[in-house]
Amino acid sequence: MSDRAAQLRGIRAWLALFVVCLVLSGATAFPLVHELRWAEDVLGHLPAPDALMDWITRVRRGLDTADSDHPFLLYGTDWLAFAHLVIAVAFYGPYRDPVRNIWVVEFGMIACAGIIPLALICGPIRGIPVWWSVIDMAFGVFGVLPLYVVRRRIKRLEALAPYDVVPAAPAVPAT
Repeated sequence: MSDRAAQLRGIRAWLALFVVCLVLSGATAFPLVHELRWAEDVLGHLPAPDALMDWITRVRRGLDTADSDHPFLLYGTDWLAFAHLVIAVAFYGPYRDPVRNIWVVEFGMIACAGIIPLALICGPIRGIPVWWSVIDMAFGVFGVLPLYVVRRRIKRLEALAPYDVVPAAPAVPAT
């Protein structure tokens, strides 16, 4: 296997991992009410810290109330899930042609970095416990790691040989 093929294979493997995680994190935003009931039930049978159990119970109650009295509020989490899925689709570009579409990877890295100020600013405004905001910020940290690896590999791929430029379509003579 050539060095170019090995780089491309590695890029695609890391991108596939990132996309799978992005899709899973988005898909889990759809059934939040049921997930919180399940989490509360599971944590009730484990030696979970009281702060975690209290938070899960509070969030579950809030979601139950929203679901029964104001279900339209949960539409926001449907859009959150949809956004994750749409962003995942964007990574098909670098999967197909990494050098030309490195900007998508860099955009993803910027988005991961943006999670930090969002959690630090909006978390306290919304009454989110600091320890939960740290968990949220970890998504940005863990998300940027595979993208950083992908970006480095794309730069190596680009340096291996001149990038293949798609030839322009032949000119059509005027009649």
